[in-house]
Parts: sequence; structure tokens; C-alpha cells
Amino acid sequence: MAEKMNFLDFTDAVKKSLDLSIATTFTEMISIGEAIGRIIAKDVVCVKNLPSFNNSAMDGFAVKFEDAGKVLSINKTIFAGDKGEKVKESLLENECYKIMTGAKVPSDVDTIVPIENCFDVTEKTVKIPSDIKKGANLRLKGEEQKEGNVLFRKGEEINSSHITLLASQGLVMIEVFRKISIAVLSTGNEIKEPWERADEEEIYNCNSFALISQLKEKGFDATYCGVIPDNLEDSKNYIKNLKNYDVIITSGGISMGDADFVGEAFLQNGLQTAFHGVNIKPGRPIMMGKMDKTLVICLPGNPLTAMVNIYLFAIPILNKIQGNENIYHETAFAMNHEQFKTKSGRVNIVLGKLENGGFKVTRNNKYGSGMITALYESNSILVTKESTSSIDVGQEVYVIKFNNKSTAQETNIFN
Repeated sequence: MAEKMNFLDFTDAVKKSLDLSIATTFTEMISIGEAIGRIIAKDVVCVKNLPSFNNSAMDGFAVKFEDAGKVLSINKTIFAGDKGEKVKESLLENECYKIMTGAKVPSDVDTIVPIENCFDVTEKTVKIPSDIKKGANLRLKGEEQKEGNVLFRKGEEINSSHITLLASQGLVMIEVFRKISIAVLSTGNEIKEPWERADEEEIYNCNSFALISQLKEKGFDATYCGVIPDNLEDSKNYIKNLKNYDVIITSGGISMGDADFVGEAFLQNGLQTAFHGVNIKPGRPIMMGKMDKTLVICLPGNPLTAMVNIYLFAIPILNKIQGNENIYHETAFAMNHEQFKTKSGRVNIVLGKLENGGFKVTRNNKYGSGMITALYESNSILVTKESTSSIDVGQEVYVIKFNNKSTAQETNIFN
């Protein structure tokens, strides 16, 4: 494997991984009740003016502006949902309508006066204040959205606001990109599944469950496909059966150890390696490439390393493949609360906690890449430049929260 490695700087690796990722073109129609978190596959156009008729924004009185300051007779009361003859124009001189919020406004009035602003209100008459504004509290047909307007663009991730607008249009189905298929695997004869008994010399397979959970938090469905043994022939045959997946993610088996056969097994299955090794800590052995149409992401085997690198590298890639327009990490600007050192000459991923606008490094940045508890104690990462050797107290820093949103605009993540 050594001669096949292609070490890259971190920024080059990120660019290459995004260039390698091709957005899916497969779509499906789904109910809006199932659409939260899905990606819109084509522009959605307004089919019904919003609002679809002139209506009142307040409970009050619908008047002609020129009748300001007058005592008016109440012609009738109009309720939300009234239509036809109930909302037909019928005002005589010195008359108004009593009207409720959301009710259709007849065309012979132009202003709504809230009931609490009026004087001497009785069942038959009302005095209108003299300082009213023409057109006040009147929601005009199509003022929010007009038929033919583009409501949503292809690539947007659907949230509850999208659902609200879709329902307001009478649209109960929407075309979205089909969810990409992701296979997650671990490697190593030394690991046991959590439901098996492990002795002191064996370890439990936490990586696959951690990665699948992490992907689920970001809206992806992943399938656990088991453990690839550290044996070249077995690994080769195992991988051969996974080419129907859009993405394969493995952890372990890609370092320079004699028993690490995973990289070679992928190569013998036709993997075109984009890079193998990145100038970053933790995560230097990371490998990425294409096997026919399947994107392959091979992560190091240490749990902490695997999780921070799937977050930093894989999530933007998966967003792009899924058709999401938001592929870059959104950063938070924070004040560093504790001085800590990093090793210059490489990009460093530093765990910490972001709270109330401040960043506090986890364990003074002294933890091993195989540790698990440090992840639990953190809610964010800080990424350094290669030239950075320390982060000072009071220094303003860019931080990426684990539960952050992605953005369509490229952001600076380096400190």
C-alpha cells in the first residue's frame, strides 16, 4: 500500500473529496408529512396566491379611509370563512363593516381599524378615530406570494417552514432526492459485537454504532454491514458484494500495519484512490476514492479519530451526494477560555465545549486518539492552521459545533 498512498494537505484533501462527490439524480414523490429533512429535487412554484383574497389582519371595522373621524353605522358583521353574498359589497354612505381576523374584505373598503382603537362601540354604531392610516391591517391578495413565484429552490433541505408553505398551497406531495444508501463496516478480528461476550484482550465494536448514530443525527440512513476480517482474501470478497451502495464507510485497517488489508482489498476491487493520508491529527491515515460508482471513505480505527473525521470530512461529502445545497460547515465565533498548545506543521482537530460564546478545550488538549470519553465531554471542534502552535486565552476563534447547520457559502474554519 505504501507506494499507492497520495498524501495531501488538508485543504487539498477537502477540495478533492468534494470534487469526487457527484450529486444523486434519483428522485421520488413523498407526502409532506414525511418530508422533514429531505432535499427538494426541483424548484417548487406558487400555485395559489398567498393570501388568495384580500383579508383582515385584525378584529375590528372595515372602513373607507375618507370616513376617518366619523360615527358610522355597522352594515353587517363578516366572519372568517364567509363568502358569496355574505361578503358582497353593500355599504351605503356613513357605513362600515364589523370584521374578524382572516375574513374576506369587500372591495368597497380600503382600511381596517382594530376594535380597541375605536370609540363608543355599540351593536349598531362606532366612532372611527381620525388618525388612521390608509390600507392599515389589510392583507392584499398575493402580497406574500404570487402565482408563478418560485417558493423553494432545488437543493433546499425541508423544514417545518417549508411544510407550512406547501400545505398553504394545497400541495401534499413533493419531489425529493431519494435517500442515498450508505454501508458502514468495521475491521479486525480483535473486535466483538456489543451483544457478544468479550474477554480482557478483546474490544467491543463501538465504531460502527457510533458512526451510524452520527449519520442519523445528520439525517442519513446507514446500514451496518458487519466486520471485515484482517485478511486480504476475505476482505476482498466481502467488499465485492457492497458495490450496490452509493457510499461505503469503513473504520480501521488502512494504516501501515502488516495486518491492515482493507486498502489493498479495495484496490483489488477497482478502487481509484483520490488520496491516502492527510496532514491532520487525528486522522492522518484517512483514505478516499471511487470504486465504480461507489464513493469509498476509509477512516482510521480509533473511535475518536473516526468520529471527528466523519464529521469534518464525510458530512459535507454526503450532503453534496444527497443533493443538498448546504455542504459547508457553519462556524460559531467564540472567545477561547483556556490556553492550550498544538503541534505546528499539521492541521489539528481540537475537541472542546462551546457555551455562552466561549470555547473551553477538552482536557487541555491532552487525550489520546483512541479515547471515547473525551468525545462525550465535548460538543464542538476547533481546527488549527498548520502554522498554529498554540491558542491563547482571550483569542477569538472559529468553532464548529457537532449539532451545527451546514451552509451553502464556503466558510473559514481555521484558527
